[in-house]
Amino acid sequence: MNENRMDDRPLLAITMGDPAGIGPETIARAWADPAMHEVCRAVVVGNSVVLRRAVKVVGSRAEVVAVEEESLTRGTASEPRRGTAWDADGSSIARIPCLECGDGEAEFVSPAMIDPRGGQAAYDSLVKAVELTNSGRVDGIVTAPLHKAALWQAGHHYPGHTELLAELCGVRDFAMMLYLPPGETVRGPAGLGVVHVTLHMALRDVFASLDCAAILSKIHLADEALRRLRRFHGLGDRPRIAVAALNPHAGEEGLFGDEERTVIGPAVERARAEGLDVVGPLPTDTLMAAARDGRYDAVVAMYHDQGHIAIKLLGMHSAVNVTLGLPIVRTSVAHGTAFDLAWQGRAECSGMIAALRVAAQLKMTNDEIRVSKG
Repeated sequence: MNENRMDDRPLLAITMGDPAGIGPETIARAWADPAMHEVCRAVVVGNSVVLRRAVKVVGSRAEVVAVEEESLTRGTASEPRRGTAWDADGSSIARIPCLECGDGEAEFVSPAMIDPRGGQAAYDSLVKAVELTNSGRVDGIVTAPLHKAALWQAGHHYPGHTELLAELCGVRDFAMMLYLPPGETVRGPAGLGVVHVTLHMALRDVFASLDCAAILSKIHLADEALRRLRRFHGLGDRPRIAVAALNPHAGEEGLFGDEERTVIGPAVERARAEGLDVVGPLPTDTLMAAARDGRYDAVVAMYHDQGHIAIKLLGMHSAVNVTLGLPIVRTSVAHGTAFDLAWQGRAECSGMIAALRVAAQLKMTNDEIRVSKG
């Protein structure tokens, strides 16, 4: 592989997630796939003992090598980095660089068990990855799944990665987007993103959490994200966005609820007045089919399962979780820790490769935007 081509690839930090789940296996299996190394360089942030176990479980021959924070360098380099995990001879596929972090307790976590030590390990790796990105050591973050109960047992009371990342980055206007790249299941040329207005909360709390400002904010975040992805795919920068209704049949003229008329509709009108290409609110059962067929680039969903179920039915192992509104690039697999599969050598890695690919695409469009702005 060409030395300069390798150095041009973004350097991404992969957090190991909860060591009791399938995260370490997805990393080890993805590392053995040449498709991963076509799009990025990477360093794993976590526990090297756990990672070596995962390499063995998936039957890989890769060597886990320790790296120091000071050795990480993003962007291009004029000389090959001899003796590192990114030698110009192509040895990156055979050597997995691991930046050790945490208190070392992760190696004692049992497979498929909720353990506060696993939650702490996931927390530590994410905090370190954010530090690496903010300091310019790496270009972005790709996260393996954490277990929310283990995170809480470790004393970190966040609903998940998204909210924790927002706090670490000091932002209040953020959203989760599940994204399916263009392909067989999604016919739109830029793929399909589903952005959620509310996220990790009880369904009974959704109605009280919806307001015009929140919906308008998520429409803008969807627009910004799909502009960047359309740019990467060589398309115009005017995404087509649809906003989902909350109630069945979009409320059926108020028979099944009036949120469409009093909250969602006004947000859509405001976004349209601000120049965005947006329609809605539309009944979700037909909207998602139209979005799949390429009519829209993005859908703004009102609550977690309204967006998640549709996207995961379309592409469980190819969907990518993207956190919008952060000053850094962060993507993730769209699945959880999968304790029923963990540490059996059965973990699927296509989601990890997809997350790495999308993170690299977002990093490249970030660079293009910075250059264009001077």
